Order: sequence, then C-alpha cells, then structure tokens
Amino acid sequence: MEKITKEEAIKGAFFGAIVGDALCLGSHYEYDAQKIHAAYGHKSIEKFMSPGEMMGGQTHGIGWGERNYHPGKKAGGTTDYGDYNILVLEHLAAIAEPPRAFEVAAMLPHWMNRLENGWGSWICTMTKETYAQVRRGVEVAQLGGISNAMAIRHIAGHAYYEDEETLADLARKTMFTHKDQHALGGGEFFARVTHRVINGAAPAEAIEDVAVQMGGFFESKSAQAIAKAREAMDENSALFKEPFADDLALTSMARLWDVGRSEPIKVGKASPTEGTLPGAIYFILKYAQHKEGLKKALQANAMVGGDNASRAIAIGMVLGAFKGVSAIPREWRESLEQWEYCEGLLNRLPLLKEETA
Repeated sequence: MEKITKEEAIKGAFFGAIVGDALCLGSHYEYDAQKIHAAYGHKSIEKFMSPGEMMGGQTHGIGWGERNYHPGKKAGGTTDYGDYNILVLEHLAAIAEPPRAFEVAAMLPHWMNRLENGWGSWICTMTKETYAQVRRGVEVAQLGGISNAMAIRHIAGHAYYEDEETLADLARKTMFTHKDQHALGGGEFFARVTHRVINGAAPAEAIEDVAVQMGGFFESKSAQAIAKAREAMDENSALFKEPFADDLALTSMARLWDVGRSEPIKVGKASPTEGTLPGAIYFILKYAQHKEGLKKALQANAMVGGDNASRAIAIGMVLGAFKGVSAIPREWRESLEQWEYCEGLLNRLPLLKEETA
C-alpha cells in the first residue's frame, strides 16, 4: 500500500466517518438486511440516499416503530452521528488558536443553538434528556443518562490534539450525553485506535493493542470480532458461503434483547456498544487489506442496517486514517452536502493549518 501523509490520514479519518454516516442515511434503523438489499436493486449501495429512499420513505426501527427518523435531511446529508461530529468540528475551529483544553461547558451554548434551530436529524433519548438537564441548571459533571449506545463524536480532535491520552479524554467528554462506561469506553477505544493508525500502525495491530490495554469488556468483544472476521474470510467456513454473511456475523455477536416490544431487538445490529463495537471491528478487519477497503467496508456496513450509522463512524475513521482521504470515491466527495464546509473548518485546526498556510 502506498504511504500516505499524516495530513491525508487525519482528513481520511474525518471524511471517511462522515461519508460512511451519510451513506447510511437512507437505511438507518432498518433492521431487515434483505429488505435493504431488495430495495437497492439486489446490489450494494453506490450513492447517497434520502431517509428511507426506495423503501417507502420510512425505516423499521424496532421498538420505535416505522417512521422517517431524519425528516429534515436529504441525500448527501448526515444522520445525528455525523451532525455531532460536525458540531464538535465547528467548536474546535472556533477555539483553534491557540490550542486549548476541551471543556464541555464551553460547547454547550453552541450545542443548544444547533438543537433549537433546524437540527433535522433524529434526536436520541439521551440528547433530549441532557438538553432538559441543561435547561434545569444541572452541573456539567452530572449531565447525561444511562445509555449503552456508542456515539463517537470526537473525530475532528485528531486534527487538533496530538496526544493519545488527550484524545481519549476528548472522546469521553464529547459523549457528555452518556454515562454508561461501555458507551464511553467505546468512544475511547476508537480514539486510541485511530490515533495509532494516523501515526503509522496497521488497523489490526492497533485494535489488538488497544484491546489488551483497555482489557475486560473491550478485550473480550475485540477478540470476538477478530474471530468472526477470520471466520467470514475463510472460504471453507459455512459463514463465508452465506449470501447475507455480514448480517449473520453481526447478529451472532450479541444477544437478542426481548423487552416486550413486537419483536426482539437484534443487539448485534442495534445501538448498544456490545454490538456496535465488535460490528465495527469486524468490518474494519474484513476489508482493511482490500484495495478499495474503505469503500467496500462502508457499503457492506450500510447494507446490514440497524444502527449502521453508529458503526459507520468507527469504520470510516479507522479505515479512512489507514487509506487516506483520496480513498474516498470522487462521486461521494462531490455529493456529500457539507464536504467543502467541513474541509474549510478542518484546515483551521492546528495539525492541518500548516499544510494550507
């Protein structure tokens, strides 16, 4: 593989995540992979789509019902996962000189303003709860709710901070709407992995090392994903021969969650970190060595459905850092709604500013 510059890796991490998220807008929260496949003409997605496009304008979010989850968005736009990363980018660009420590309190007014003025995307329960807490005057240290959903929002920080521990702290702080340690740890996990890939490590090496470093839940879920990726790539395995192998792989890595709804949630495809973390690792490892690995991984992830946008952020940032920004297909670069806007903001951040000076 051709060596890429650190600047290309940083931009690849950010835009890989945002493009991956936008690619999921049309199928976000649709849990039936076969329905997505049929709706998209029995082939992988090639272009950005509006919410529920080709599926009747709605997706089937188990437990939340059939609906349009992103009513203010159109093809080329982002889900709430992408929106949060753009929001953090805006904040970091506003405090770019001189580089300073990240404080949640300093970003809250901007966050409130964005939520109150045409957010357009799904507003998750934790965001609603935290918004209400801020309005009541709850202290910043006490903000957030108990959700185990992984919500990575710190990617722009890789263009702002050079220190891994600072980035790990940023990953947790930007998830201020969450208190669950698995969710917060998921953000830290991918912050550490992405930082190491930007600085020259291969994804598999970075994932294995960070898994050992963080231990416990993160080590066991990483090991599970590593084994599943190997199984899916083994031409002699039953999984390899399955037409919906990725769908089966993800659902096999977490429990069914029957909580009294019309049907059980397939947690391997849903928002909880116990599914999103190994699911993202699975796609990263399966496609890392492919020539078009970033594109292929983001396509495959979108086609599985569920909370594919959450996984897309992690997949896109790691493989984007590994492959570089030029690995993103030209047609996606040109049709992503906020590419130029985000690039202008990124170029104001300390680690990219010299490149454009």
